[in-house]
Amino acid sequence: MAVRTLTIDNKQVSAEEGTTLLSAARDAGITIPTLCHLEGIYDVGACRMCLVELAGSPKLLPACTTLVAEGMDVRTDSERLRKYRRIILELLFAERNHVCAACVSNGHCELQTMAYTQGMDHVRFEYQWPALHVDLTHARFGMDHNRCILCTRCVRVCWHIEGAGTKNVSGRGTHSRIISDLNQPWGGSETCTACGKCVEACPTGALFRRGATAGEMERDRTRLEFLVNAREKKQWNV
Repeated sequence: MAVRTLTIDNKQVSAEEGTTLLSAARDAGITIPTLCHLEGIYDVGACRMCLVELAGSPKLLPACTTLVAEGMDVRTDSERLRKYRRIILELLFAERNHVCAACVSNGHCELQTMAYTQGMDHVRFEYQWPALHVDLTHARFGMDHNRCILCTRCVRVCWHIEGAGTKNVSGRGTHSRIISDLNQPWGGSETCTACGKCVEACPTGALFRRGATAGEMERDRTRLEFLVNAREKKQWNV
């Protein structure tokens, strides 16, 4: 496969054709912030946290879905990018009902951590405070729509790792919701295998194990990584 040479943050990088900017940067030891990206599943560019600047282009590009090209000159960190990332985070906090102190993932939340690392110390936008419910119909897990950031990580692992196709997205814009099957209570789903992969993939407190209280919900990403690696290496019979 052809190799492309490009520059990322003034560092010359080589990557195979078809590699994303995000992967090329990480292989070179350059960190780009992400929320919707999860190793082992395809990227959709939902959160826009990984936006980067490309010399000669007025647009900011999502590193997770932009493929490397010969001669690219990419910048992953600038005042403009930091400004946009803080705005994105503020909008995520304002759109739903993120009250960290009462959240099961307090202290273990990627959204919360991202806000700290990106210097978001306040929200300039008016909170929407939508009236969203918590689905506790499942015997093992719960879904709190107040904490959801619509990263679709749960949807993608459900479809492309577990193969159940239970989770999906319904609605548009601020009315978008993660649903089970044809928008029925999670506990009534006929396709859910209760594997818990969606819960492990969730970056916030939107999906959780029932019985977890504030600050108790920790994730074990190694379960997902094991499944993906074993499948790619054909370590079991299909």
